[in-house]
Amino acid sequence: MSDDNRTLPYPEPDAEHPTLVIPGDGTADDAGTDGGIASARRRRRWPWVVLVIVVVLAALVVAAEFVARAVLPGVVRSIVIEQLDLPGDQQLEVDAGGILLPQLIAGRLDSLHLSTDAVTLEGITGAVDVTATGVPLRGGDLTSASGTIRIDEDQFTSLLSTTDLPVDTVTLDEPNATVSGSITVLGLAVPISLTLTPGAIEGDLELTPVSLSVGGVEIDAAQVGSNLGAIGADLTRPQRICIADQLPAGLTLTGLEIDGSVAVIDIDVDGAIVTDESLLEKGTCPAA
Repeated sequence: MSDDNRTLPYPEPDAEHPTLVIPGDGTADDAGTDGGIASARRRRRWPWVVLVIVVVLAALVVAAEFVARAVLPGVVRSIVIEQLDLPGDQQLEVDAGGILLPQLIAGRLDSLHLSTDAVTLEGITGAVDVTATGVPLRGGDLTSASGTIRIDEDQFTSLLSTTDLPVDTVTLDEPNATVSGSITVLGLAVPISLTLTPGAIEGDLELTPVSLSVGGVEIDAAQVGSNLGAIGADLTRPQRICIADQLPAGLTLTGLEIDGSVAVIDIDVDGAIVTDESLLEKGTCPAA
């Protein structure tokens, strides 16, 4: 080869002739770099995906809870009205305690609160407030239930109508009840007024005398026996009255007090009242 056609050396790279790098030439190094970037992006994205899923699930749970709370009161109200044979337009407030969804899944409500301003049960009309616990949704007895019945003077008078007390009218004035009527002494009707403090003992109504007036004149309890004999002695001793025959058999009187001008009756409810229809009928009192 002649010197005229000799091969010239490749010029050294310098600032005027930089070496160009062609991107994405398909080499293993490029693939590894792109894969690493994609993996990093996926790692940054997955917590947000999980967060969105959690938020959606939480929203669904909240929505389901709202639906359950909207539907359950109507269902319970219908069952209570049917079981107690109440009017279709009976006012009844229903409230379930706690978060409902787990309770509905388990088939038992932790607590259920029922209240009404006026309802008639076996002839007694009053405002009822009852809380039941362990309420089965698939049949069975309640774990427990208790509440109060608030009655006015007329209804309280009805409770005493079967007693030996001279009851024409009853006036309630916290903490006492004053019974007014008349007794017969030597063939004459003598008006009396007996003030008593009501309470409860072993399921019965207890009336403890506070004062007694005869013909509008208040007399000392110690003198009643000498003036009115056996009748007076009966009036001034504590009265124990069974009222079980005026309440459903599944209800037991546990307390009674006067609140303002109404009588507040505390009751205990037999848990089997939801399965045993006989407990919805009037109870009985022992024979005298």
